[in-house]
Amino acid sequence: MTFATLRLIFPGTTRHFPMQNRMMITGAGSGLGREIALRWAREGWQLALSDVNEPGLQETLKSVREVGGDGFIQRCDVRDYSQLTAFAQACEEKFGGIDVIVNNAGVASGGFFSELSLEDWDWQIAINLMGVVKGCKAFLPLLEASKGKIINIASMAALMQGPAMSNYNVAKAGVVALSESLLVELHQQEVSVHVVCPSFFQTNLLDSFRGPTPAMKAQVGKLLESSPITASDIADYIFEHVAQGEFMILPHEQGRMAWQLKQKNPQMLYDEMISMAEKMRAKAKPGRE
Repeated sequence: MTFATLRLIFPGTTRHFPMQNRMMITGAGSGLGREIALRWAREGWQLALSDVNEPGLQETLKSVREVGGDGFIQRCDVRDYSQLTAFAQACEEKFGGIDVIVNNAGVASGGFFSELSLEDWDWQIAINLMGVVKGCKAFLPLLEASKGKIINIASMAALMQGPAMSNYNVAKAGVVALSESLLVELHQQEVSVHVVCPSFFQTNLLDSFRGPTPAMKAQVGKLLESSPITASDIADYIFEHVAQGEFMILPHEQGRMAWQLKQKNPQMLYDEMISMAEKMRAKAKPGRE
């Protein structure tokens, strides 16, 4: 017996609609965004995929369909709120709404504070922080209607504040603070919130890297290459822990240990970061002379 038949027999019957498996992802043209799309596609989800990289989006959608998902793509620059509201409207028209949003679009940057320009700061904040704010704002009415989920991709940099990446640290810390705020404010509306803080992982994040010194990019590149964990591993971890209702999701075991250490003995961590900054300055010096 279908629900429609039940409604005819019992006109007062109401239904609490479960999630209809509709997800939006920004930054879906490569890296973690693509792997998140593929992980949910394997469960048969419909995916609204956005990025500024249109060839990458085409490739992601092709892969999504190969593993059992479907959806559509739309170019979207998260700095432009009108593009995000248009994307939300497209989700309503094509899917009838949205159940989960993943604010993943982001860029990398690095350099000591004295070397970073104000333009470097504006660029970083506009994409990595305000892009998330605007994504949440544009999709909130749809999420309130579906009692959906927000997944914001931050970084361990938000919690550990490593040296020579102050603008990135601040932007990602803002994403964590925003997520904590929304966790509290949206509880009554039954919209759940999750924030993911990965450490370095194997990804193409360096394609977007912006910083004053080539040495900094090279050092970050080595960290990315040496990581034992891939974007696919992180997508699996996110899938599992969102299902468990976990708010702060830390996919790296070393990241979880470092966060525990900072909570118990912050000065020990600050001392370690000071030592790291000194080593980084020493490494960067020959290239600047």
